[in-house]
Amino acid sequence: MNYNAILQEIHQETKALPVIGNVASTIPELANVDSNKFGMHLTTIDGQDFGIGDSNEKFSIQSVSKALTVTLAFSFLGEKVWERVGVEPSGNPFNSLVQLEYEKGIPRNPFINAGALVIADMLVTHLEHPKEDFLDFIRTISGCDTITYNLKVAQSEKDTGFRNAALANFLKSFGNIENDVEVVLDFYFHQCSLEMTCKELAHSFFFFANEGKTKSGQQILTRSQVKRLNALMQTCGFYDESGEFTYKVGLPGKSGIGGGIGALFPQHFSVATWSPRLNEKGNSEMGMYALEQLTTKTGMSIF
Repeated sequence: MNYNAILQEIHQETKALPVIGNVASTIPELANVDSNKFGMHLTTIDGQDFGIGDSNEKFSIQSVSKALTVTLAFSFLGEKVWERVGVEPSGNPFNSLVQLEYEKGIPRNPFINAGALVIADMLVTHLEHPKEDFLDFIRTISGCDTITYNLKVAQSEKDTGFRNAALANFLKSFGNIENDVEVVLDFYFHQCSLEMTCKELAHSFFFFANEGKTKSGQQILTRSQVKRLNALMQTCGFYDESGEFTYKVGLPGKSGIGGGIGALFPQHFSVATWSPRLNEKGNSEMGMYALEQLTTKTGMSIF
């Protein structure tokens, strides 16, 4: 498969698209990003790298980080994770309070904000130095020791994160947050502020495509655990547009309002895109288009 030619072709096609979508405005610091940026990077299972556009420019991965926090929690808690978080698509906005009340404090899945806050609580409980230890984990799976948090973004999230604070306190009222709410929120805002390039993100998602092993051969999850998280990304990774992404793209993946998407085709490749303009569901317009073209042109999807 000539991935280089395919990515170049996709890059040219994206340049001809009409300008649609808007940069996230809910977090003020994200609104400062150049809306015309676009990058894409693909890493094959045998270690080849292909990148186009702004694929080496760092951006805030935001909710893409939720696939990585649940990975870390799953790695040491196993099936106990699902006693506090469900595995079903939500069908509602990612920050819904209504659904959380209806389901008595058990978030529908780990990718909506309530679910990610419960996962953050698990990590705060089990890690000695949560923010530092999570960052070490990210550096391990990505193979890059320069990845860090964007403290301006983290502070911007804290300054405007009233709904997340409401969700965390609501979860606490149901007994599904064990630690101090402010500590859990601080960890959550930092995890979302992680900055990566498309290349670093594709490398971070490599173990999802490689039966739980990183590019360096380290076993992060078992094959069975990877299968389960890939299934969750397929059904829940794009907020309430997961069905649309499955229909058009056909890959497990996770999006974020920073405009990033991490995705994979098991035993073939991991891929990341970044374009800050979002559709009304909070997913990158250009990223979804690029990934749809990738699976169309290669004929490679899980279906």
